[in-house]
Amino acid sequence: MDISYKKLWIILIERDISPSDLRKDLNIATGTMTKLRRNEEVALSVIIRICEYLSCNIGDICDVVLNEIKNSEG
Repeated sequence: MDISYKKLWIILIERDISPSDLRKDLNIATGTMTKLRRNEEVALSVIIRICEYLSCNIGDICDVVLNEIKNSEG
């Protein structure tokens, strides 16, 4: 399973909030922002702070992406 923060970037665009403003307002480390951009796992506490800042739920800013399970017989 992977995670996607595509919804987060869409919300920021819709609300005219730059990723830089989000980072500064919430005091998010630049490394954490890089993880968000790369769809990597970040601490739940960061996700919760973003949700509080945007007044939304976790599902509004990220999705779990299921990977196709390859069945190999041999």
